[in-house]
Amino acid sequence: MTYRAVVITVSDRSAAGERPDTAGPVAVSELVRGGFSCVDPVIIPDGAISVATALRAALATGARLILTTGGTGVGPRDHTPEGTASVLTREVPGIAEQLRRIGVAEAPGAILSRGRAGVVDPASGVTDGALIVNLPGSPKAVASGMPVILSVARHVIDQLSGGDHA
Repeated sequence: MTYRAVVITVSDRSAAGERPDTAGPVAVSELVRGGFSCVDPVIIPDGAISVATALRAALATGARLILTTGGTGVGPRDHTPEGTASVLTREVPGIAEQLRRIGVAEAPGAILSRGRAGVVDPASGVTDGALIVNLPGSPKAVASGMPVILSVARHVIDQLSGGDHA
């Protein structure tokens, strides 16, 4: 089965057209290579409200996997984790922890990532169930994190749909 995925790039500068989105296309390419249906990234400005709004819009389109890139650091406008938390039903901290472990092995500054991962349950009435994962805005961090996400995404989505453990 082909699941729909959405990539949301969170960047004030990319949303304003001042800088090209370099991380979002990496995620889209890896998702398509991994068998997901995914179109170009949605680019939004930083901020918890814009993130929560974009996540809810993606859920409304039937997305079963939603990835964000950017806004996970400690900068004044980095509020992707807060916007994500307001949409999640349950967190799945092991995914975010593994992404940080991989990131720190490549670049010590990755320890500052505050990215979250979790699910929106079908019982929420908004979706058939979806996995949401925050990735940093670096194309290298996205490329390094995609194998982690792809290794568990289908299983999570199947579990949300009532599937048994594989």
